[in-house]
Amino acid sequence: MFHVKHSAPRPPTYGAEDFLRDTNVSRETLARLEAYAALLQTWNKTTNLVGPATIPDLWFRHMLDSAQLYPFTQSSPSLVDLGSGAGFPGLVLAIMGQPDVHLVESDQKKVAFLREASRVAGTKVTLHPSRIEAVQGLPGALITARALAPVAQLLSLSAKIATPETKFVFLKGQNVEVELTEAHKIWRMEAESHVSRTDSTGRVVILREVCPHDRSVSGPTSPAKPG
Repeated sequence: MFHVKHSAPRPPTYGAEDFLRDTNVSRETLARLEAYAALLQTWNKTTNLVGPATIPDLWFRHMLDSAQLYPFTQSSPSLVDLGSGAGFPGLVLAIMGQPDVHLVESDQKKVAFLREASRVAGTKVTLHPSRIEAVQGLPGALITARALAPVAQLLSLSAKIATPETKFVFLKGQNVEVELTEAHKIWRMEAESHVSRTDSTGRVVILREVCPHDRSVSGPTSPAKPG
């Protein structure tokens, strides 16, 4: 079973072999991720996919950061990744074996990159080149997001695709407790968090049984109001 190890300290430079050691993915999976990483580095020279300063730390800052979600998502029959950007975490999880991955991204240059990245990685995903608010009818078993918006806003954005059974898995930064406090003013939820493997101040946040306090508010247990 896949797991992210927490034992070895991070080396001064972190690369594909370190990722392999820390995740136990197969060599085939690593090769797919390497093809994806190489394409990202090429495209990032002309297209703003990730911050240029993070490229030297790509395998730790982006690849491992995304991969650490896999133990929390792998049992789900589908996954919707909101604001996929350069493919973190959605495309990484798809390459690792997560089934039926849907990537929602409105930036057309990033959509073009995601299409080519999934091709070179030999990994099937479904692309939705649209704003999150406009997407409907997606499988809502599990929803992920990374560095996109505060928790309360993410739940509101998810209203048209989430159900009462939806599980949310978010990568959040050091302000996560403030975000959860604000979200609890609008939403009832079961929440748990785990320390991020790549940032001691970050958290992997898991939300279940989400519903609005005010049932007139569009949310996972009530239909979205017509726009």
